[in-house]
Amino acid sequence: MLDGKIAIVTGSTSGIGLGIARVLAGKGASVVLNDHTHSDESRAIAADLAKETGADVRYIGADMSKGEACARLVEEAEAAFGRVDILVNNAGIQHVEKIEDFPTGKWDAILAINLSSAFHTTRAAMAGMKARGHGRIVNIASAHGLTASPYKSAYVAAKHGVVGLSKVVALEAAEARVDVTCNAVCPGYVWTPLVEAQLADQMRANDMTKDEVIDKVMLTRTPTREFATVEQIGETTAFLCSDAAVQITGTTISVDGGWTAL
Repeated sequence: MLDGKIAIVTGSTSGIGLGIARVLAGKGASVVLNDHTHSDESRAIAADLAKETGADVRYIGADMSKGEACARLVEEAEAAFGRVDILVNNAGIQHVEKIEDFPTGKWDAILAINLSSAFHTTRAAMAGMKARGHGRIVNIASAHGLTASPYKSAYVAAKHGVVGLSKVVALEAAEARVDVTCNAVCPGYVWTPLVEAQLADQMRANDMTKDEVIDKVMLTRTPTREFATVEQIGETTAFLCSDAAVQITGTTISVDGGWTAL
């Protein structure tokens, strides 16, 4: 399905990003994993994924809060593989606080990593994609790119921005009459090790059982009362990168169990 394609997935040594990278690699793409650590552990994750899938998987460390580092990530991937066909902007962080108490440093960091990094990587990759006449950009937004929740001002603002950025990039590529698409995937709650780790704290804070926390706290706004999986997000991303999705551009695909249908 993606044989011979070269993909970058930002923020991809764990959670949703790693799940997406695993699906892309499993479908034949060569994949660049990324985080900010430059660690041996992250390089080992890339090596393990390569062994698991048989794909060429490499690690390139970059601090996605820095525009120069975002651009350099794309440049290093192009130097290593000759081009970038697929760019998945997934890197993100979160902080929850009332707006009057929200730390300004947290606001700046969330906007930088969740939104500005997608601009910087796209800016670096777009010229090459247009010149080759082909490319796929998938931005991992959120249900919070389409709706809002209290205490998440920076995250909601950033994810709404990601959705808007995706539309602009799609329109510019369409005007250039090239096969370059850009879309946003909007997950709701996704079952990841990070979410799983939050369960015990929520159980203590709310004096609830595990099932009560999942049903009444985490998934209270999800009609299906089920988590999405990283595999589902990966498969959705892979579909958007396929030839079948050539006329899908500038839109959002929600993987949220009906959250944004309410």
